[in-house]
Amino acid sequence: MLTDLLKKIRENPDFYKEGISKKNSNIQIIDEILTLDKEYRANLGEIEFLRAQINELSKNVKFSQDHLEQAKATKKRIKELEAELAPIEEKLDKLLYQIPNIPLDDVPLGKDEMENKVLREIGERPNFKFLPKDYFDLVEDKWIDTRRAAKVSGTRFGYLKNEAVFIEYAIVKWVINLLKEKGFMPVVPPAFISSKAMKGMGYIDSEKDLNERYYFPQDDLFLIGTAEQAIGPMYMDEILEEKDLPLRYIAFSPCFRREAGSYGKDTKGIWRVHYFEKLEMFIFCTPEQSEKEHQLILAIEEELMQQLKVPYRVVQLCTGDLSNPSAKSFDIETWLPGQNRYGETHSSSNCTDYQSRRLNIRYRSKEGLKFVHTLNGTAFAIGRILAAIIENYQQEDGSIEIPEILKKYL
Repeated sequence: MLTDLLKKIRENPDFYKEGISKKNSNIQIIDEILTLDKEYRANLGEIEFLRAQINELSKNVKFSQDHLEQAKATKKRIKELEAELAPIEEKLDKLLYQIPNIPLDDVPLGKDEMENKVLREIGERPNFKFLPKDYFDLVEDKWIDTRRAAKVSGTRFGYLKNEAVFIEYAIVKWVINLLKEKGFMPVVPPAFISSKAMKGMGYIDSEKDLNERYYFPQDDLFLIGTAEQAIGPMYMDEILEEKDLPLRYIAFSPCFRREAGSYGKDTKGIWRVHYFEKLEMFIFCTPEQSEKEHQLILAIEEELMQQLKVPYRVVQLCTGDLSNPSAKSFDIETWLPGQNRYGETHSSSNCTDYQSRRLNIRYRSKEGLKFVHTLNGTAFAIGRILAAIIENYQQEDGSIEIPEILKKYL
């Protein structure tokens, strides 16, 4: 059970009601938790009282038949109360895991993505002397083959071919080299994680979340939807040393998503698919470091985009558009001239101690043991940044110029 969270809710229920309401969550869940908690503690108190009675009886040297009968009756009552306690604890545990992370104070209030805040636009949009095309119209079958992938795997899959493959691995080498210089450890994580790990990261707390995951019940394993889900649990049930923080990782992994809630959206090409590869940053740090580390992740994302010389804008998500684990998030949306719109290519989130509490990841400080803060951010999702490169670097004859930063890695 998330006992630390329960204690905080008990001490300040109004804070949690206000916080989760900002994420459009039902505040009645707090009252349900408090009611169950009261019932749980009453039962637990009676159990402890009865156990104390048995201890006192056992100290009696002259243990009579009456004492024996009383002890038997007391033990029977304890078993009854323990049986009543188990389902209460189960219900309480389930409700506690549904509580989202509370937004930080500087997150703009809003109901949904329509109220997100554009912070800045960077880079000049390309001024073509011809009508630019959609990325898929430019490279269908040549670089991206969804038609044949559909025969093999169904919808929302694609083959990357020819130059697209070389561009992908040029991006991977460029990013890992750059991030290594900035103190990030390169890692290729497992593509499968246990249900304990996925639950700890906060991605299967609702039926909606569960429907987005690929799950193998015979092994109790989930396919990861992002490297974050495998990096976060690395230090599950461990104690880190404050002097070693922050710990920064750059991961390259496959990502698997059912996209169950995206019916009819982005059905063309590889913008929204069931399988793709991604470079992801992840950081473990102290609470005092987390805001600075979040700004570092965002700065690196912007540096990558500026080196790629693709126009983009930075968007801060409002409270109603934050995911359950996130306390503060930014997106980067990249300009897609062939579609005359911006499309989301990056996100970064400060999850504060939401995931570390669930995973029991702490660090040793001068004041004692504390929970670490966790942060994540996209370096590049390959399919989406490939689409952005194709559209922004297209030529009038239909060819695609290779960005200068990638040429030395080809």
